[in-house]
Amino acid sequence: MFAGAMAVAMGVDTTLGWPTRFYTAIGHPVTWLGRLIAALDARWNRDTATTATRRFAGAVAALSVIAAAAIPALAIQSALPHGWIGAILTGILAWPLVAVRSMHDHVDAVAKPLAADDLPGARRAVSMIVGRDPSTLDAAAVARAALESLAENSSDGIVAPLFWGAILGLPGIAAYKAINTLDSMIGHRTARHEAFGMVSARIDDVVNLIPARLSGLLFALASGAPRVALAVMWRDAGHHRSPNAGWPEAAMAGALGVRLSGPRIYAGQLTQEPWVNGACTDPTPGDLQRGLALYFRAMLGLAGGLAALALL
Repeated sequence: MFAGAMAVAMGVDTTLGWPTRFYTAIGHPVTWLGRLIAALDARWNRDTATTATRRFAGAVAALSVIAAAAIPALAIQSALPHGWIGAILTGILAWPLVAVRSMHDHVDAVAKPLAADDLPGARRAVSMIVGRDPSTLDAAAVARAALESLAENSSDGIVAPLFWGAILGLPGIAAYKAINTLDSMIGHRTARHEAFGMVSARIDDVVNLIPARLSGLLFALASGAPRVALAVMWRDAGHHRSPNAGWPEAAMAGALGVRLSGPRIYAGQLTQEPWVNGACTDPTPGDLQRGLALYFRAMLGLAGGLAALALL
């Protein structure tokens, strides 16, 4: 039943996204979680506390946020009917926690000005999906950043929540979104969050272990050269600073025949990240369009897989 529910969620999100009028009226579940995380960070993450105390407080904060998402979801799911009616209702409730359409729209917003040689417009658009300083990016770096975001966030924003939703239903997808939001807000190696966010970051690493590799597999199988994409993924995924993000990024790089990652500037500091598929050239605006087409095929394959599991 849960696989069918996740297929429904995917279909509704692809069709509707999250309408602006909904966001204006009630916000979004991720913004609700964000407010809770921000409040706990402000209250419990004290600069004067010891490292051990901050780690403990961060662990309690992480478990509290996950419980705040999962327990109501479990209560709601328990009240739903069984069978296909319950699957459809579960899918509709899970819909806001999937980002199929918004992922495409955000990257497409970069691809269009980049193809029109509007670098300032492309920089503005890419600043919405990456953390690096867009003013330092040339056209190739903008294309790399957008493709990296497309690959990584396909895993974090689509494959992983659907994976856990297919296994555990509404509580699984809700808990995953809580974990991922925790990691994005406090799971950073900064002076403020290295101790407080350590548990959140570690939990995020664990829950993304399988989905990240599954995302890479989906990109490889959806490409015109699956053997090449798989070989690049196997060889270069470990070059990435993240234990998980390298898998979909390397598969994307291999599938498109471009290089990704590499040196970049964060907070004014140059970081010497290794290249993924470094023997190839930088992506062009056309490669970004090809990346979106690959994304579409991979998501179609994912939807087909969920539907097949539901029928079984």
